[in-house]
Amino acid sequence: MGQLKLSRESWSSQTVFILAAIGSAVGLGNLWKFPYITGENGGGAFVLVYLACILLIGLPVLLSELILGRAGQANPVQAMANLAKTHNATRLWWLLGLNGVLAGALILSFYSVIAGWAVAYFISSVQGDFINMAAEQAGVSFNAMLTNPWELLLWHTIVAVLTIMIVSKGIRSGIEKAINFMMPGLFLILLVLLGYATTTGSFEQSFAFLFNPDFSKLSWQAVLIAMGHAFFTLSIGMSAMMVYGSYLDNKQSIVKAGIWIAFADTLIALLAGLVIFSIVFANGLEPGAGPGLLFQTLPVAFGQMWGGWFFGTLFFALVIMAALSSAISLIEPALSWLQQNWGIARAKAAWSLGVIIWLLGIGTVLSFSNWENVYFLGERTLFDTLDFITTNIMLPLGGLLMSVFVAWVMSAELRDQQLQLSPLWLKLFLFDLKWIAPVAIMIVFASNLVESNSTYLLIALTLLIYVFYIWNSQNRNR
Repeated sequence: MGQLKLSRESWSSQTVFILAAIGSAVGLGNLWKFPYITGENGGGAFVLVYLACILLIGLPVLLSELILGRAGQANPVQAMANLAKTHNATRLWWLLGLNGVLAGALILSFYSVIAGWAVAYFISSVQGDFINMAAEQAGVSFNAMLTNPWELLLWHTIVAVLTIMIVSKGIRSGIEKAINFMMPGLFLILLVLLGYATTTGSFEQSFAFLFNPDFSKLSWQAVLIAMGHAFFTLSIGMSAMMVYGSYLDNKQSIVKAGIWIAFADTLIALLAGLVIFSIVFANGLEPGAGPGLLFQTLPVAFGQMWGGWFFGTLFFALVIMAALSSAISLIEPALSWLQQNWGIARAKAAWSLGVIIWLLGIGTVLSFSNWENVYFLGERTLFDTLDFITTNIMLPLGGLLMSVFVAWVMSAELRDQQLQLSPLWLKLFLFDLKWIAPVAIMIVFASNLVESNSTYLLIALTLLIYVFYIWNSQNRNR
């Protein structure tokens, strides 16, 4: 780790970088999770809390991750080693980069399986399988897919191969070309669907549901959910933004890029909510239908409404694009590490890493059928275990440590050079990063572990004590 290894690739423009970062942030969380958690937590009041959390938690940590990536000028593992050496900090900071690398790979192993569901539903929509589909039939169809390991393996393989083929060609020839096609396509499809939503007769009801606040329905648990989703929706804590930031030119503004990323991610989530709820309300369905909203409720709606074949096909094409753009960013941190630190050619590294992640994904495939009674942590299947470890431990810990490093360890000169903010905005940013964002992350972190009744709570608290040790020791050395 002693030798400095700089990133050799770069984005062709800031616009492309912003599109790629938006693609990383915009995923199933925007099109699947955000609508249903909004539906379950009272609509407009939840959205207001969520927007506040994006501003106070998501954006500061996002900027921190981009700062670390560009300042470190390497893959996440080497970037943290470079920065720790520059600041005479403990060499153990390289583990923060490794945490992100591993988290991205583990998440992709089950994310590609879930993204495969969208591929399956896109094909089903093209074939007209949703036409006149009843609610009971939709549930049976979905469960039949989940419990058929060979079918899930097929869709998982398709997503994995597409992801590997894109990243194996490099930043400009692979990721940029894919992003330049997928992101404009995603926006265009979303606008077409939004235009259709205005004709359903339930658009005003959908708008009121999302934006008219009813604070009587807002619980402390809903606030925690909003805080957690604001953190995870921006694709932070898994080093994807760090590695994307390492390809960013020093002349380009990190703050402007971060604001655009947060704005676009939030806008897409809200527009998707308007589209989905308009369709749901128009068909007399339940807005708080949980995770099944995307794969059980909406197919019924598309099958019953005018133009459902066309708009259903467009919708699941939108989901595939969002999922693929995120999958690319999940594999990139590990891929850049193999390429830079181990000297493995990019194409070889992509296929080798992709096969390992694909094999691990088979465990998630089987978690819904043959291994549904095989438990790894408590009563969790392999899928639930990977989801729990990454979502509740690795990502919050990664985001927390990133904010600690930028706020307390990084030199003011380097930090200010990366941010280029006015004195007032710089003070506000640092105050938020030192006191508001870390405390909020720790609250979500601890509440998730307590709620899960996990034996890993003690480990998590030990890690938090270690964080504060680094924090205080670095602060004393200033």
